[in-house]
Order: sequence, then structure tokens, then C-alpha cells
Amino acid sequence: MIDVYSWPTPNGHKIHIMLEETGLKYRVHGINIRAGDQFKPEFLKISPNHRIPAIVDHEGPDGKPIALFESGAILLYLASKSGKFLPQDLHLRWSCVQWLMWQMGGVGPMFGQANHFRSYSREKLAYPIERYTNEANRLTRVLDKRLGETRYAGCDEYSIADIAIFPWMRNSERRGVNLEEYANVKRWFAEIGARPAVQRGVQVLAEVQAANQAPHDAKSWEIMFGKVQFERH
Repeated sequence: MIDVYSWPTPNGHKIHIMLEETGLKYRVHGINIRAGDQFKPEFLKISPNHRIPAIVDHEGPDGKPIALFESGAILLYLASKSGKFLPQDLHLRWSCVQWLMWQMGGVGPMFGQANHFRSYSREKLAYPIERYTNEANRLTRVLDKRLGETRYAGCDEYSIADIAIFPWMRNSERRGVNLEEYANVKRWFAEIGARPAVQRGVQVLAEVQAANQAPHDAKSWEIMFGKVQFERH
């Protein structure tokens, strides 16, 4: 059994989708990042960077429990454990890994900044809004070009690269990205979104989804974006 400590965010949904796709048995523990659950000592033992998602696989390597944080590392681990969604051919495998790293190092951070300055910043600052909106569109163009060459992001096989990227392409208008302008990404997004396991994965923790999308009050804003995250925990 795998315990998943998560919340319905793009990074959380990566792991929910992967687990649904692999069929590995798991149970979810909601970590309410708006309420500060990510700073609790018991969670920090699993995720010292106080970020979701994190997992504990009670049947890890050699039958021993293993705890992991960082969504990219978790995807690689689950691919290794299940033998799924990471090609055996080394050329294809490393192609998929590089696109996974592209998501981790580019799409996640840059899209997150676009989300923040467009939706959550207390001041509507023109420069960061323009900068990160432009970067979100640049990265989407990179993916669109890639998907004009291959069926999926990493190669012609569905892989953890697609699983990592897909949740960040949802609600693209929030980042000032119009998918109608990116025909290849639009085709890919529709195909991935039609997969039953993907549809199940994005419904994990659906009971808190509405609250997760609600405007921040002063307390939750301070936890998510203010001084709380920079304190010693």
C-alpha cells in the first residue's frame, strides 16, 4: 500500500493520475496547504521541503518502506515499481526523462509564477504579469512544436512526461494561454484528457476542490504566499 500526502493541485494530480494509470494500491491523505498542514512535524518528516506531494510506499525496494518527495522523483519511482510509462529502449527512455525534467524545471515554476502574479498577488504588477505570461506562452510553443514531431511529449508512447505536463496545461486561460492557438497541444490535451485513469486522477480530493479554488482570505494568503512559509519549521 502507498500512502499519498497530497492536495488537488497540478503537482498533486500528477501522482494521482500515475497511480490510477498503474493500478497500484494507494490511499490519499489530504494536506490542506491553505491551512498550513504542510508545516506540521509529521509531514515534514516525509517532505522536508514542506511541499506536496509526498508518498510512503510500505512495500518499497527489498520490501522495506520508502518515503519520497518531489513529484518528478515520485513519478520515476512509480514507473520503476510498476514497469509502466517509461520505455525500456534507452533512447526513448532518456527522451521521456528530459521532457519530465523540462516540466519540472520550466513549466511548473514558470506557470506557477504566472498563476501567482495574475491571480494571487496583492498588487497587480505589470512587469511580472507580462514576463510570466510571455514565458507560459513560450513554453507552450515549445511543447506545440514538439507535439508536431511526436504523438506524445517524450516519444510516440504515452509516458510519465505526459503525466507530468498534462495537469499544468489545465485551466490554461489563467496563465494567459489560449490553447486554440496551439493546435498540436490542443490535440494532445484532448487525447490525454479522454483517458479514464486521467479522468479519475483529477477527481482525487474532488471534495475539497471548490474550497481550493476559492479566493484566499488573509490567513490562507499569509500561509501560501506570506511570511509563514519562510519561518523555521
